[in-house]
Amino acid sequence: MDLDQLTQALARNLKHWRADRGLTLDALAERASVSRGMIIQIEQARTNPSVGTTVKLADALGVSIATLLDFEHGPQVRVVPRDQAVRMWSTPAGSQATLLVGGEGEGPRELWSWTLMPGDESTSEAHPPATTELLHVTAGVLTLVVDGTDHTVPAGSSAAFEANVPHGYRNDGAERVELMMSVSVPALR
Repeated sequence: MDLDQLTQALARNLKHWRADRGLTLDALAERASVSRGMIIQIEQARTNPSVGTTVKLADALGVSIATLLDFEHGPQVRVVPRDQAVRMWSTPAGSQATLLVGGEGEGPRELWSWTLMPGDESTSEAHPPATTELLHVTAGVLTLVVDGTDHTVPAGSSAAFEANVPHGYRNDGAERVELMMSVSVPALR
């Protein structure tokens, strides 16, 4: 999916889910801590928002990022080819986070593939209460930071945490860190 298709899909899907949730522009802006003007620009496909803004909007709507980027009601099984996975974050050093697939069910669920190059980090604001993240490190040593506390997660190890506090992922080592992550957000009530 190219950037223009992504921008168009986000515009269409943000309008759809905002209407589905019965939210005005002002209500969504307040709920997501994103300006009304930014939401208008996104809905009119005039801007490509940051990952942080996209996460805030998805959380405020109670849907996965995957749903915001590609809203299709199709068969029970959806196969996402490698070339259709969406790179949501990257650094010049080669670190990246790729949204592989997502769904709704009892709330948004997402599966991610992450690469963190030596010295790189990614931080996240708190997600809605009861949001959980599960991760499994396949290479290197990840420093998982949850609410200001560092946790060392070496290759072959896994971690689970409630992501309703500020958190982040850091590579303090000399080799690349590879990990898989699953994010589960509770359904919007």
